[in-house]
Amino acid sequence: MGETKMVTTDAAKLKLRIKRKAFSLGIHMLGVAPVERWAQDPHQTPDFWPQNIWPWSRNVIVMGMQLFPSMIETTPSVVYSELYNTTNQLLDHTAYRIASFLNEEGYRAHFFPRDCYGDISALVKRPEAAFSHVLAALYAGLGTVGMNHTLLTKKYGSRIRWVSVITDAELPPDKLVKTELCIRCQACVRVCPMQAFTPIEGQIVAKMDKHKCALCHQNLKKEFHYPCGRCIAACPIGEDKKRYRGKAITPEGILHCQDFGAADAGQVKPKALSHTS
Repeated sequence: MGETKMVTTDAAKLKLRIKRKAFSLGIHMLGVAPVERWAQDPHQTPDFWPQNIWPWSRNVIVMGMQLFPSMIETTPSVVYSELYNTTNQLLDHTAYRIASFLNEEGYRAHFFPRDCYGDISALVKRPEAAFSHVLAALYAGLGTVGMNHTLLTKKYGSRIRWVSVITDAELPPDKLVKTELCIRCQACVRVCPMQAFTPIEGQIVAKMDKHKCALCHQNLKKEFHYPCGRCIAACPIGEDKKRYRGKAITPEGILHCQDFGAADAGQVKPKALSHTS
């Protein structure tokens, strides 16, 4: 009993050290998911489960960084594109440093890259990821999956990006979020330019045409507007929007930001988004 308690205490101390380090590097949310949760509540086939790729894995540390509402509401724009790219780079750099820290402590650990594909054209041909950070965040108790297939959180809604560190370190797991955060307002469905979401009666998560979504992103990349993010910008869930008192940017401001830095800059006025902030 005493030995078990010591191991548990050591695991809690290690988790605290990881959290302190991650938060000092700019992480806003962090949770731990035991790999068994992939099998206990499967949303993908076993070949996607971390323990079936790396048999030594015991836990997945999931970390998130927020996306600023006042920037994402300009989407599609170079303003949001830069925010998206910067956040992804910071997440990957932070995940590398956390994995390196764990390696130096004597554990096996590595991170799974934030966006792990060579080019958007690869997603058009096969619109799925080798590892789902959204599901990892769900299993880590960081939120619930919304109608638009993103993870909703109480503080940031779906305006948050995720990255994962896979390790064999023993760490205390976080409790799952039991209360669904999605209110089924269908704001995400209405703003999708590809009409990729089809609500399902009696279910939270909508049917999604991922091929259509990938095609939209491919077109936006050619225009230097990549990615889309309209469904994320429109989602009303999250305390982050409250500080903007219901509106993060004016309609004229959206047009202004969309009209600069892209392939068609100064030629065609983009259509402003209709928000439900």
